[in-house]
Amino acid sequence: MMDWTDRHCRYLHRQLTSRALLFTEMVTSAALVHGDAERLLGYNDSEHPVAVQLGGSDPIELAQAVRICDRFGYDEINLNVGCPSDRVQSGQFGACLMGVPGLVAQCLVAMADVTDTPITVKCRIGIDDQDIEADLDRFADAVLPTGIEALYVHARKAWLKGLSPKENRDIPPLNYDRVYRLKQRLGDFPVMINGGIKSLDECETHLRHTDGVMLGRAAYHDPMILGVTDAKIFGEKRAPATLDDIETAMTAYAEIDLGKGTRLNQITRHMLGLANGLPGARRFRQILSVEACKPGAGPEVIAAAFAQIDRSAGVRVA
Repeated sequence: MMDWTDRHCRYLHRQLTSRALLFTEMVTSAALVHGDAERLLGYNDSEHPVAVQLGGSDPIELAQAVRICDRFGYDEINLNVGCPSDRVQSGQFGACLMGVPGLVAQCLVAMADVTDTPITVKCRIGIDDQDIEADLDRFADAVLPTGIEALYVHARKAWLKGLSPKENRDIPPLNYDRVYRLKQRLGDFPVMINGGIKSLDECETHLRHTDGVMLGRAAYHDPMILGVTDAKIFGEKRAPATLDDIETAMTAYAEIDLGKGTRLNQITRHMLGLANGLPGARRFRQILSVEACKPGAGPEVIAAAFAQIDRSAGVRVA
């Protein structure tokens, strides 16, 4: 979710669910050690619980990055060993690290040595010509002894040779059963499943076999799915947030953040799916996409967009 789950996105999603663990977009260890940590890691306290996701392959540099993350008080630090983008391949991190589980283990040991914050790993079921049975087990056996507290497993291979990052999200077939078998093999160790999951009904099915479910594109493009997550998945009795609640919260948020130099479209670009399936959704998206980009655009644009929605029709949840 690089370039997607930034702090504005996470603030919106936290208005919809108080229980789901939110993840940052992946931040490279090199960028943290040599760049502007506040810009890369700053977030709103209301985002908790929130995990920071790191990319890297140098144990010493990753340890330095973890120390920096700890200054910001994240609830979890996740090492990404699943992203197939061109950037991670050229930098020798992300999914290509599944081919060198020993190096991943060294990185995790170095990270754990400098923090008490839970360390977790996100991976694929394999890469390229790997055997998804033997090689995934070999990977798990290498990283579990380092003291990590969970594995998040995207139930697709990543084809680093021949497929683009976009194609890697759709073309390799999903194999949820392989993740289930990994969970069975690892017993009480927490295994979370990810990849192509589109609804809370699907989440409930996966939760019969795994310890958790990670949503990516489904939650981003149809964020109202998160609005009923606390009730359906976590058993909360409180009423879900309404569109009125979200409008109020995001308007107030924009008023504050615009004063810090943020442009309105940096906030509203994450809100386009809020009205999916409702009368007025097209005009809602148009206002947030076009008017929010204009110089001087302010919170009144958010109010104008929400005014287009016929809220009496209810809210569709995938």
